[in-house]
Amino acid sequence: MPGAPRYDAFARALHWLIALALAGQIAFGLLLDEIAPRGTPARASVINLHKSVGIVIGLLIVVRLLWRLRHAPPRWPETMGASARRAAAWGHRALYLTMLMLPAAGYLASNFSRHGIRFFGLPLPAWGPDLPRVYAALNSMHRYTAWLLLLLIAGHVAFAIKHALIDRDGLFERMGPRLRK
Repeated sequence: MPGAPRYDAFARALHWLIALALAGQIAFGLLLDEIAPRGTPARASVINLHKSVGIVIGLLIVVRLLWRLRHAPPRWPETMGASARRAAAWGHRALYLTMLMLPAAGYLASNFSRHGIRFFGLPLPAWGPDLPRVYAALNSMHRYTAWLLLLLIAGHVAFAIKHALIDRDGLFERMGPRLRK
């Protein structure tokens, strides 16, 4: 829909940067055991790379959320009903919540482990004691949140495609590229 209201360039850039980074980071996390099997010399550096990238993505997500809280989104298309608007709002809240929980759980888990965090090689001060049960619980939360985020992303992408290809109501163009007719 030409001339449909859009998110500003900064919000769009953050959206796509975070989307690509999350896709890569989730794939990286799911493949950690194949990339560097447990007990191998490369394991620690690969895990710390995952942690470092996760911290950067977590900070980008906070910036995105702060930007979003200070900048109203474009209006919904007139063709979108009230229940669809509520569902979209709750879907976005769930995405933000899981995007915040995922790196937070990983960061917290690492601070209750004897390994701690090396941020791109620089050791961060550990503030938690080595508590294997706390680490295990937080690490499980990290893993389950990653799977939940994957499901939410799949739904988000499916609805974006629906709006772009079926509804053609301009909703996709709010965050997506301008499509030429």
